[in-house]
Amino acid sequence: MRGVMIQGTASDVGKSVICTALCRILARKGIRVTPFKSQNMSNNSYVTINNEEIGRAQGIQAEAAKVEATVFMNPILLKPTNDRQAEVVHLGKRLQTLSGRGYRETFYETGIKTIHSSLQKLEQEYEFIVIEGAGSPVEVNLNDRELVNMKVAEMADVPVILVADIDRGGVFASLVGTMQLLEPQDRSRVIGVVINKFRGDPSLFEQGVKWIEEHLNVPVLAVLPYMNDIRIEAEDSLALDHYKNKEKNGKSSLDIVVIDLPYVSNHTDLEPFLVEEDVSLRFVSRGEKLGKPDAVILPGTKSTIEALTWMNETKLTYEVQRYIEDGGTIVGICGGYQLLGETIIDEAGSDTGVKGKKSKGLGLLALETKFKDLKTTVRSAGNLLYPSNLSNSAIKGYEIHLGQTKLLDNKIASFMKLNGRNEGVYAQEGRIIGTYLHHLFFHDEWRNRWLNRLREKRGLPSKPILSYMSMQENAYDELADAFLKEWDCDHLLALIEKWESHNVDRVY
Repeated sequence: MRGVMIQGTASDVGKSVICTALCRILARKGIRVTPFKSQNMSNNSYVTINNEEIGRAQGIQAEAAKVEATVFMNPILLKPTNDRQAEVVHLGKRLQTLSGRGYRETFYETGIKTIHSSLQKLEQEYEFIVIEGAGSPVEVNLNDRELVNMKVAEMADVPVILVADIDRGGVFASLVGTMQLLEPQDRSRVIGVVINKFRGDPSLFEQGVKWIEEHLNVPVLAVLPYMNDIRIEAEDSLALDHYKNKEKNGKSSLDIVVIDLPYVSNHTDLEPFLVEEDVSLRFVSRGEKLGKPDAVILPGTKSTIEALTWMNETKLTYEVQRYIEDGGTIVGICGGYQLLGETIIDEAGSDTGVKGKKSKGLGLLALETKFKDLKTTVRSAGNLLYPSNLSNSAIKGYEIHLGQTKLLDNKIASFMKLNGRNEGVYAQEGRIIGTYLHHLFFHDEWRNRWLNRLREKRGLPSKPILSYMSMQENAYDELADAFLKEWDCDHLLALIEKWESHNVDRVY
């Protein structure tokens, strides 16, 4: 199968966005293209049509490629639970939690076989593969057992494009250092360089392009501008500035606080707020910074009990409780929903590693959560039960959680009905809402009504409904168009073909 691999000089240089753009560009050319990332480390997940879990970036890239996402596009997903351990999701299913050392020592051979079989599956169905690397390909202390960069390029037998982020500085050093540290056979795979996130007049970098091409002996394929208004979901926590830049000042903006929980998961739930011009997202990690916002959002987290301990230590538990007592509004999603309750019990040890560990929640609702061994990973669809003027309105999203939450007070109203069952809570006329459904705010009518209630409370004018999902689909084309202004993709395909012709003895 023909293809190309996008690697970077570091994390967050723009690999995911470039792969997304290439997927849409190639799909528009009529090429049946698939994304691939052998091993993703992220707490942002995507649930496939078969209720399997993969990295969100590959799910988004599949959407850009206009194909249905499968586990073979991201066969290994690592979801950090703390600084030393991560949950291993293998072919869409939770396998176990391992330390970094334990993963390297016990999983490598399984990983190699899984990656090889996944590539074979994709080769049977697609014409072209866009492969995303991870971090840097020259982490010399790890490269003897790496599963994400040049080893994958070798297995798929594709050329490599190296991406460097000029906005962070040191672009020449990062490129030269990366190329020099690559093994000769790996260096020969690099067919070009892309300079990403350039601000200002690109003609000012013409001498830089010339220097890179003369000293590295590879062409600079594109100098891509800093695209501040890209509406493509960010991959991981390194990209949270994508949301934090939404903070505004002024009395005309709604002040929505997001509690900046450790090991936040699926923060892409916040994406629709980026198109709401009068909404300011303010991330708070200390109790004294909470203030009096218009609303608080408790997002998902990979470690709910650890997040609760952190909230206690930072005085956020007390300040959130006080805020709600004073009439505030809060929405908890997934782990944030669990935090709203009275008690959290790690029955299986799947949240903390300690079976039976019991913790006191925020106590805002009479709820009890127990962590089990079996993980719920499902696309869900149904209808809203509240508010009354939206009852029976269709809603859909996905759920990924180990905890199971039950109501301890039958007077608490369920928020919605999903897959034939009652789900979530709707309390105090909607001032307190909890749900396991990710993509709640993607429901345009519900988001609009929720925001307009906040606007009304502040004396601000109501706003019309914005269709986020139609904007999202358009965003893929806008991204592709922006790339095509700077990058000759026909030239890229010609370079790939030339590289293939010089490597006719490939073994796959």
